[in-house]
Amino acid sequence: MPAQLLFVYGTLRPAFGRPMALWFGTVARHKGKGSAKGALYRIADYPGFVPGPNGVVAGDVFELPDPTPVLAKLDIYEECSPDFLPPHEYRREMLAVDMPDGPVQAWVYVYARPTDGLERLENGDLSA
Repeated sequence: MPAQLLFVYGTLRPAFGRPMALWFGTVARHKGKGSAKGALYRIADYPGFVPGPNGVVAGDVFELPDPTPVLAKLDIYEECSPDFLPPHEYRREMLAVDMPDGPVQAWVYVYARPTDGLERLENGDLSA
């Protein structure tokens, strides 16, 4: 299977240093900064991304040399694997992500619940 890309915008970003981000950095190769059209919301101590035409969300793009086991583990982390009963908080989707050399298609964990009452991070960057 060819390598695939994953766009991360929250706690999986290298700057956050959480255990899952540290593991992720050992199984994926950082390709560079990226951004996706949409909005970023503060859920708790983590964000949720909702794609859409208004706004830009900053993140990092990673190459997954062996995507099947990595995505399976991340689906469990994001609680959207078949092991979790719906409704899931996130779903994994393939979306367009802008990078300095042009757009790419990448997996993104999209927030799947209503955003009413959530704080929108207007700058679209959790690390800012």
